[in-house]
Amino acid sequence: MDETYLWPDVLQHAPSRRGEARRSELIEIFPDRASVPRDLWLRLITEAQEHINVLVFSGTFYAQTQPRVAKMITEAAQRGVQVRLCFGDPSSEAVAIRDREEGLGGTLAAKIRSSLTYYRTLVDLDGCEVRLHATTLYASLFRYDDELLMNPHAYGEAASANPTFHLRQLDGGTLTDHYVASFERVWAEAMPWSGNEI
Repeated sequence: MDETYLWPDVLQHAPSRRGEARRSELIEIFPDRASVPRDLWLRLITEAQEHINVLVFSGTFYAQTQPRVAKMITEAAQRGVQVRLCFGDPSSEAVAIRDREEGLGGTLAAKIRSSLTYYRTLVDLDGCEVRLHATTLYASLFRYDDELLMNPHAYGEAASANPTFHLRQLDGGTLTDHYVASFERVWAEAMPWSGNEI
């Protein structure tokens, strides 16, 4: 039997509805990461109920924007949030390449080591895990339940100078899922960090 006879309206409108779902996942575009309001970062971390996933090279701004970030993450884990933080491995070739591309003069590895000091207390916390990755990072990702801040990287530019897209996961949408899957691939290859070796 012809499906168009049984479900003409559904078949006619399904592609446009999927397109609308993808478009509606985009909440806002910020011209650079520094333009993301501090209140938004704070709201996302304090309201998270299930997931906090962070994928960066150094993420130094994260602790600078939120000086109590370790305490806030501890509180999130204590209320049952699964926290996964993934930083660049300061000894990896990927970090050395990124350092050269941005013209950082060998300082990126030191920035990562400095950033990690904020998170030493978290490695023994139930519900929280910190890993180090050695991948080419095309975007920094910050997931809080069904909301995601995606900060794509442009060659030769610091992550902070690039736009940041605020997305919300919706049924029928694919954008947020696309980047959540990217996080999962990097996480699967990253090595656990004990809090000692930096």
